[in-house]
Amino acid sequence: MSRLRVLIPFVLVLFVGLAAAAAARQATAPPKPRDVGRIYTELCSNCHGAELQGGQAQSLVDDVWRFGGDDASLARSIRDGRPNEGMPPMGGALTGQEIRALVIFIREAGAKYQRDRTAFAKPLPDVPVESERHTFQLQTVAEGLDTPWSVAFLPDGRMLVTEKPGRLRVVENGALLPEPVGGVPPVWDRGQGGLLDVAVHPGYGTNGWIYLSFSDPGTGDSAMTAVIRGRLRDGQLVDQEVLYRAPGELYRSGPPVHFGSRFVFDGKGHLFFTIGERGHPSDAQDLSRPNGKVHRIHEDGRVPDDNPFAGRAGALPTIWTYGNRNPQGLAQHPATGDLWEAEHGPRGGDELNLIQPGRNYGWPVITYGMNYDGTPMTDRTAQDGLEQPVIHWTPSIAVCAIDFYTGDRFPGWKHHLFVGALAQQELRRLEIRDRRVVHQEVLFRNVGRIRDVVDGPDGYLYIAFNEPGRIARLVPAPGSRTAGHPSR
Repeated sequence: MSRLRVLIPFVLVLFVGLAAAAAARQATAPPKPRDVGRIYTELCSNCHGAELQGGQAQSLVDDVWRFGGDDASLARSIRDGRPNEGMPPMGGALTGQEIRALVIFIREAGAKYQRDRTAFAKPLPDVPVESERHTFQLQTVAEGLDTPWSVAFLPDGRMLVTEKPGRLRVVENGALLPEPVGGVPPVWDRGQGGLLDVAVHPGYGTNGWIYLSFSDPGTGDSAMTAVIRGRLRDGQLVDQEVLYRAPGELYRSGPPVHFGSRFVFDGKGHLFFTIGERGHPSDAQDLSRPNGKVHRIHEDGRVPDDNPFAGRAGALPTIWTYGNRNPQGLAQHPATGDLWEAEHGPRGGDELNLIQPGRNYGWPVITYGMNYDGTPMTDRTAQDGLEQPVIHWTPSIAVCAIDFYTGDRFPGWKHHLFVGALAQQELRRLEIRDRRVVHQEVLFRNVGRIRDVVDGPDGYLYIAFNEPGRIARLVPAPGSRTAGHPSR
């Protein structure tokens, strides 16, 4: 009993001390970020309407702006108010990050308002679509695929298709062969991981090389994007060589997201490939880690001596650029040789970037997006020393693959960039002049999630759709003439 009397005061003192320490931590901890939807409801909806459609104050979704509709003007109106118009300043109640999140929230609502009131083309095999420059139809080439990720063509006309769960398929004479190619390495088929890009070496006729990227399983439930090449022989992938595999200690566990990955051969003996930041944003700024980067190697896996970080202590020599979130689009302009990259932003802030060696593309220091849960991420969209996107899509379209069109079937599209989107299920055509996007056109929407866009060797434009998994191509509508160009 005496021992118990001694322990009770000690326990009480310990409890009081722990409670005081917890209270101190709570007092000094930063406030929990607020959801932007709740902020709007509490501060803005009484005047601008629950659906941003207007009420006592103007609509925020009809794209009619009295004081400027660009991001900076919207942020200024929120922060400083419009006292002469009866709008109080919100700068004292909101942080800069919260104001930025509100701008994104308004952009999202405006885009949805416009989408709901716009009739987008939905091409069917027997229903032509008249776009600005050409009238086209959508033909199914292969179906019954399980999440097709990438498409590449062999010189004999056969098509290679990767399926995310880890199968390399062959389409021959318009039919999907029943058996996948054997010998493909095991993949980490979780979330966004799996078998990713496939590319055929430009000199395939003499060397037979096929390139694959995939989420490579590591130890402790980790994975990282790896690159191999091999030759197709009797339905098997043989003569395999590992071209890029990060050291095991650099593999990342955690959320199964953001593996990249796309290939580009530059015609000078180099291979570019991308790796997403694997759900670890700060890694994109860390030159000692491979994720969140565009890489360049020789076609046989050697590291070029003139890579921007080759020879720098603590930096991986394959890195070409960094600060890239999740690049799933990469393409080289057929006339200028410029390298273009598309990457997923968070909630907002999808980017199209002109890729230049050694540059930092900003993620996560700057972004035009916010967290998926509606909480703010940062109010910084620009900073000295960090590259700006050529364009950004806010709200996000879930930009994925990109490719330049070089064929003759659609002459009015020559050298235009085609951009596929997952969430918005749309195909966009972009005109680029002097490294600027001067025009965009949505060709169609809501046919399926677009995972890959490929400029086919036959002059058609090929699309890999998910949900359901199939490959289709854009073909000129019979007898159509658009914008002075014959579709042939």
